[in-house]
Amino acid sequence: MEIEYMDFLSFEPSTIVGTLLNALILFWVIKHFLFDKVNAVLKQRNDEVAKTYEDADTALNNAKSMETQYMEKLSSAKEESAEIVKNATKKAQVRYDEIVSDAKDDARGIIDKAGSDIEREKKRAVNQIKDEISGIAISIAQKVVKKELDSRAHEQLIEDFIGEIGDAT
Repeated sequence: MEIEYMDFLSFEPSTIVGTLLNALILFWVIKHFLFDKVNAVLKQRNDEVAKTYEDADTALNNAKSMETQYMEKLSSAKEESAEIVKNATKKAQVRYDEIVSDAKDDARGIIDKAGSDIEREKKRAVNQIKDEISGIAISIAQKVVKKELDSRAHEQLIEDFIGEIGDAT
């Protein structure tokens, strides 16, 4: 049994060379048909990942740039809206002042007109009263003439009457 056991452990140079040739051929076939394609796929995958990272970095930079522009525009818009509100307030104040000034002018005009109307009505009333007084004076004069007073007494009576009426107005 010992001999059989030794046969199992014996090495033959042709078997070793054949095994080595088989290993080399297998290595060459795998390298030629498999490794090159696997390496090409891996290289393509690495390129895609690198491009994805590059695109992500570019997108991030663009987003940051757009955010900066947006913030500048927002700040500018806030300033512009504040300026618009300020201008609108100024215009409203100017318009308010114009309206108040026009209202005061209109009120002054109405007051002046009312004053002149009152003065005119007063003069008319005074003239009307004078006309009535004249009529009364003529009536009195007629009565006095009927009583046959002398002309001097008649004139004195009319002057006294007109004097009394003038003091009453």
